[in-house]
Parts: sequence; structure tokens; C-alpha cells
Amino acid sequence: MLSADRLSVRFGSKTALADVSLDVPAQKIVSVIGRSACGKTTLLRAFNRTNEMIAGARTTGTARFHGTDLYGRTVDPVEVRRRIGMIFQRATPFPKSVFDNIAFGPRAGGFAGDLHELAEEVLTSAGLWADVAGDLDAPALALSAGQQQQLCIARTLAVRPDVLLMDEPTASLDPAATARIESLVHSLKATYTVVIATHDLSQAARLSDMTAFLDAGELVEYSPTATLFTNPRTRQAEEYVTGRTS
Repeated sequence: MLSADRLSVRFGSKTALADVSLDVPAQKIVSVIGRSACGKTTLLRAFNRTNEMIAGARTTGTARFHGTDLYGRTVDPVEVRRRIGMIFQRATPFPKSVFDNIAFGPRAGGFAGDLHELAEEVLTSAGLWADVAGDLDAPALALSAGQQQQLCIARTLAVRPDVLLMDEPTASLDPAATARIESLVHSLKATYTVVIATHDLSQAARLSDMTAFLDAGELVEYSPTATLFTNPRTRQAEEYVTGRTS
């Protein structure tokens, strides 16, 4: 579904990602772990071309989606960001109604179908329909933090992506809301490819099929999750997952 080949990202003179190569299989959950500033977010943003929105960013190497070079001259970055959606650490609902949050993207894309049917479909997929069905005109900002994150996921699903990139999607949530989001992510794997950047090693172990460990912008190890957590190939990965380094 996604692949990187010697993918590097620099911001001015700082190298945030260095020669990373990996393949993300379709309909799997891949976790990206590592200490702060190791390049997790930069890798996700390289796949949906949002690093280039930062002044001084420069991407080299290759990132592919369904075999197509994401940085090819004829590729529309807006279409890339639709097909490869991103969920951020803090929920970012628009200061509009629940319904208008869902309808915003499809309206902008010229969606000609029934927006209410679409809203019910994606809110159900995001596990939020039962909570909001009675009042889709309620303000999104009145929802709880966990519900706002579910709404942002539903809003992303409404534009029909193939991939969901999630950058620390539960970092600001309480344990109950975290469990709800994790259950949702697991259910989405049947339809979507999911890549999650997370500091929470137990979350990576619970959710993902594959795990990539980054350190100082470099890919140290990329293995099936069970292998990386129980029999890592590298000393750096072993020290990180056992807590001997942070």
C-alpha cells in the first residue's frame, strides 16, 4: 500500500529522517515507535505530503502509494492528502455542528450523494453514531475529548481515504477513551491500512501487526510486532522496548 525507499526529510540544516526504507502492507496496522524527535511524525507526514507545508522542508528518496511516486510531478498533493488521511494527537473538530464537520470534505470534493446517509455510515464506522444520532446539529466542540477524536476519524473517513495515518491519537485521552479509540482502530483494519505513531509501547504491542523502531531519524528495526517486542534483532530496539533506554 505504502512504501519508502531511502526516504529522507530535512528542515533547513536539520535531518529529521535519514534514508528510511520500509513497506506498509495493505489492511494492516503498522506502529512507529521511538523516543521524542526520532522522526515518527515526520515519517507519517512524508506519506501524505504535509511536511512540504513547513518552510525549509526538503524531501529526497522515494515514497510510493499503490506503486505511484507520491512526489511525482503530475501528482496532486491535495489528492494525496485525501487518499492518505491523517489524524492528529489533539482532536481538531471544526467549530461547526457534528453534521457540518462530516459534510465539509465531501462538499468541497463535489460529493453528489446523500450527505445524511454518508454521515450515518462514517459515524457508525467511527463508533459515534449512537452518541450523536439524536442531534447532528449539536456543536462538535461540546463533545468529550474522546468523542471529538472519533468525530475527526469519521470526518476523515467521509472523503474515502485508503490509508489512515494517526499521530499519537490517544495521547491526550483518558484510559476509557483510549480503549474506545483502540477498539475502533482495530475494527478499521478490515477496510483501511493504518499507520500509528505512538509513544505507548503497550498500545503498539496490542494493536499493530508490524512495528518500526526509529532512532535519531534512522530506521533501526522493522519487524512483526511480536518479534520486535519479544526477540528484537538489534541491541537498540531491545533496550528501548525493555525500558533500559527512553
